[in-house]
Amino acid sequence: MSSSATAPPAPSSLPRIVAASLIGTTIEWYDFFLYGSAAALVFNKLFFPDSDPLVGTLLSFLTYAVGFAARPLGALVFGHFGDRLGRKKLLVLSLVMMGGATFAIGLLPTHATVGGAAPVLLTALRLVQGFALGGEWGGAVLLVSEHGDPRRRGFWASWPQTGAPAGQLLATGVLSLLTTVLSDDAFGTWGWRIPFLLSGVLVLIGLWIRLSVDESPVFKEALARAGSRRAGSAEQPPIVSVLRHHWRDVLVAMGARMAENISYYVITAFVLVYATTSAGVSKQTALNAVLIGSAVHFAVIPAWGALSDRVGRRPVYLFGAAGVGLWMFPFFSLTDTGSFGNLVLAVTVGLVLHGAMYAPQAAFFAEMFATRTRYSGTSVGAQFASVAAGAPAPLIATALLDDYGSSTPIALYVIAAAVLTLVAVGVARETRHRDLARIEAEDGESAGAGAAAEARSTA
Repeated sequence: MSSSATAPPAPSSLPRIVAASLIGTTIEWYDFFLYGSAAALVFNKLFFPDSDPLVGTLLSFLTYAVGFAARPLGALVFGHFGDRLGRKKLLVLSLVMMGGATFAIGLLPTHATVGGAAPVLLTALRLVQGFALGGEWGGAVLLVSEHGDPRRRGFWASWPQTGAPAGQLLATGVLSLLTTVLSDDAFGTWGWRIPFLLSGVLVLIGLWIRLSVDESPVFKEALARAGSRRAGSAEQPPIVSVLRHHWRDVLVAMGARMAENISYYVITAFVLVYATTSAGVSKQTALNAVLIGSAVHFAVIPAWGALSDRVGRRPVYLFGAAGVGLWMFPFFSLTDTGSFGNLVLAVTVGLVLHGAMYAPQAAFFAEMFATRTRYSGTSVGAQFASVAAGAPAPLIATALLDDYGSSTPIALYVIAAAVLTLVAVGVARETRHRDLARIEAEDGESAGAGAAAEARSTA
């Protein structure tokens, strides 16, 4: 094995890699969260005007959930080609697709103009967003994980994770500014389009930075090793290797995502509905609370990632899952007071606890899989869980509120997800000291032996 697989990169290269992953991921999440915020605030009136307000919100969140349904497909497609062709090419493509779809949403006609065609077009563009994001996350965290110093992998790999709160911060900040300077009528008529159109400018910046980075050295060496070992034989699809050698790891990743994903969308997306409809909080107040919470979330994620380098991925993750579960009843009690300070406290503490799961997640998942299957494994494990977790979370929470008129069933829903995550992470093995290149070698040897045996049996 050559030293390029394990030696840390030059001091100037890793920050550049981290910046490229972070900026691209921030833009992708800005696009994705912008839709979620708009779904909670204006899409129910613009695209489903004939419905009861709460039912219109449910339908709006349903189109929001459709984006999650496309994420597993994006994970499969991007994971396959990312493991075959490299991380960088697929990350560029995901950024273009996501930004293009978001820009197009800003140009969409509403129900008042084209009737039933409006929600159909909105749903189609949401599918493109979800497909692109399904391939973005795995590639972004792997590009950093495979470049970085193994001793500080949790810290460095947590930086692309800050793209989520950074994107949330940017999306919520733009919406908050617009709702402050524009009247409700102006914002509902044309102002909501501005943040979607802004995505076009952000994508150009992100592409310029992302095209400047190098491919992962761990991947390049694994590709060369696989090429010399294959000697002309057909290579099985990466997803087949994942299901054959890493199916337990996929299940662990899916279970680990449940509390992390569900709690995040309840705390940041559903809270906009709950605070404005049940707690009597203004739209601007709710947005500002999420804005402040997202800023703190951004700051604590690298700290949680660094802690996972010292004590392990599992202890930090388990603390976050337990903390989120225990916080749910206080979260809603504080929100019910209608006080801005209490709402900020509710959201901020929830996001700090969420960060304890989200920060080590990148390194934790990357360390489970071999290099030539890592993009597929991390993406499939993360994105298939999103269909059952993040996708229906605001929808389920809104339906529970409509049926019971209380936050208690919603809190119990998040607590149940936390228990599932505690079990999944509790049975997982600690990965902090794993060598990413060595995982590839072990998997490659076993895969090569299996292929040889299969060839002998058919000879």
